[in-house]
Amino acid sequence: MAVKSWVESANGHPDFPLENLPIGRFRWNGEVHRGFAIGDSILIGDDRAEARERLTEGAAEREETSKRLVKQRDVEMLLPCDIGNYTDFYASIHHATNVGSMFRPDNPLLPNYKWIPIGYHGRASSIVASGTPFRRPKGQTRDDANAPPQFGPSKRLDYELEVGAIIGLSNTLGEPVPIESAEKHVLGLCLVNDWSARDIQTWEYQPLGPFLAKNFATSVSPWIVTLDALEPFRVAPTPRPEGDPAPLPYLTSSNDRAFDITLEVWLRSDRMREPMLVSRGNFRDMYWTFAQLVAHHTSNGCNLQAGDLIASGTVSGTAKESRGCLLERTWRGTEPLELPTGETRKFLEDGDEVIFRGYCERDGLRIGFGECRGVVLPSLE
Repeated sequence: MAVKSWVESANGHPDFPLENLPIGRFRWNGEVHRGFAIGDSILIGDDRAEARERLTEGAAEREETSKRLVKQRDVEMLLPCDIGNYTDFYASIHHATNVGSMFRPDNPLLPNYKWIPIGYHGRASSIVASGTPFRRPKGQTRDDANAPPQFGPSKRLDYELEVGAIIGLSNTLGEPVPIESAEKHVLGLCLVNDWSARDIQTWEYQPLGPFLAKNFATSVSPWIVTLDALEPFRVAPTPRPEGDPAPLPYLTSSNDRAFDITLEVWLRSDRMREPMLVSRGNFRDMYWTFAQLVAHHTSNGCNLQAGDLIASGTVSGTAKESRGCLLERTWRGTEPLELPTGETRKFLEDGDEVIFRGYCERDGLRIGFGECRGVVLPSLE
């Protein structure tokens, strides 16, 4: 039987029941604090075990604890931690296959995909907290193969629905992390929007990986949901299709598990009062797990450090409604979305707001991630 909290808004089916208590940072009364989300409030503090005890129904410290509670609506949420390094992976085979088929119909997956987790080193300085608006990036694009490239605002701006892992335990330079202990280095998970300029990306990615098409802004949700809170929602990784190679030994563990997390993308334009659901997928559909990503990332001796962010890459499923970016959802703009206002979207327009939501739900228990939001501003003249 679930233990109830004396904080009434935490009971029922909110994102933040007593079983969750995600970790975050916020500014209140001019000062930065750490705390734990509980219902519609935040408990100021650093000790999660103490927080759970204090918030339990019947807790002796109720009167004292209530003085440390603030409403979420009264604070400014910040990045959940100082992010030192950022690595973005490409761990969804459905996303990789869809995107590959647009450019290489006869050979959508490159030969290494089923053997090695593909990733690139992102830009930590342009990671922003949820709700931070950003400007449409400018860059070189080339639509006509017979003409020189042009420089200007991106015309194919996109979002990417991702889950991020925050590193809580560092490893020493030169010492790889075995897959069996990889998750001990992960503090918890969050939502990530890896904003992408597809036209800039198409021109610049040959022969190297993403650069200016992605480093202008990356939004992160304000709460770190701990692996302890997610434990009831662990599932076996999705079986690999028959004929796919087994992962190499350093990426193989009989104890490796995935996360059953429902992920949603909502879109609102300037003319819409309420956001529209664009897609809904599940994180359990990924080809590579976070344990495999951590093990691979450190396999050459790379030292991950506390506060580093590792993102999964776009989360997509097999259905059209589960595709995690507009590039896939509109199939490179050939199948535009129809909005309730009569507008259409191939890619994002200025003024559009994208909202990610994530949650786990089973047997009456819901563990939520909150929201990851961002609004597109016009590019600078």
